[in-house]
Amino acid sequence: MQAIQEFTAEITDNVERVIIGKREVVELALVALLCEGHILLEDVPGVGKTMLARALAVSLGLAFKRLQCTPDLLPNDVTGVSIFDQQSRQFTFIPGPAFTNILLADEINRATPRTQSALLEAMGERQVTVDGVTRPLPRPFFVMATQNPIEYEGTFPLPEAQLDRFFMKLSLGYLDEATEGQMLVNLGREHPIEELTQTAAGARVPEMARLVWDVHVDDTVREYIVRLVTATRRQPELLLGASPRGSHALYRGSQAYAAMHGRDYVLPDDVKTLAPFILAHRCLLHPESALRGVRVRDVVNRLLEQTPLEIGEL
Repeated sequence: MQAIQEFTAEITDNVERVIIGKREVVELALVALLCEGHILLEDVPGVGKTMLARALAVSLGLAFKRLQCTPDLLPNDVTGVSIFDQQSRQFTFIPGPAFTNILLADEINRATPRTQSALLEAMGERQVTVDGVTRPLPRPFFVMATQNPIEYEGTFPLPEAQLDRFFMKLSLGYLDEATEGQMLVNLGREHPIEELTQTAAGARVPEMARLVWDVHVDDTVREYIVRLVTATRRQPELLLGASPRGSHALYRGSQAYAAMHGRDYVLPDDVKTLAPFILAHRCLLHPESALRGVRVRDVVNRLLEQTPLEIGEL
């Protein structure tokens, strides 16, 4: 697993030149990348969501496109459109922003459900279908979608089916005072993103993803994952528990997290670290629980404390 550890460490160190004080979030983003999953970044404006996506793209030398989601955005604005060429008398396909390696879908909840659904096939199948023709997307294909948790006017909440397509949901959060002061020093002249250079070959991401498969998961840990996910479906505070896709994401994510830390085996602590980021957004809170101020993340954390590693364990 040394190859994965070195690969991700180089990227993390490089991204931290731009996104300071958020190493854990950068590492979690790389876990999703290694699992060829997608990320939903829910946070207030100005904390560095766009910079994180750009820094990852530059560090990996991958193509990057930004899609600003608005209510008038059409599905073809995402996938592309076929235009009739008068000279050749044939239709020519003009690729949309989806044809890239890292796609930043900014304020995704401002797009209409019809446009949001255009991303479903791209995220799930890594292909798009336009005018009856299916076209594969480049690999790696990594979607980083953002949404503002405060401003809801003029937004369209993501349906459960689309939320489930996101490998994990992350939040950057505010910086502490010392780190924010250092950020101001770093931004005193040219923005650090302008000086950032490639440190790893993005074309190796599929190769690294295959290496993750070799990380050993003991039967005890695998059964622990299943019990934990099953527990979310039995919680009276939750209207909907995590899906089987959530179980698989937690399994694969734990493998990637272990490999990033130089291990060829998964520890229960790997599962516990990732569970809130992978399971919480896949669960739907009961309305009565929401009125009492209960948060899904709190329910998942409580289940982590209550679910035994082995059957019969107190």
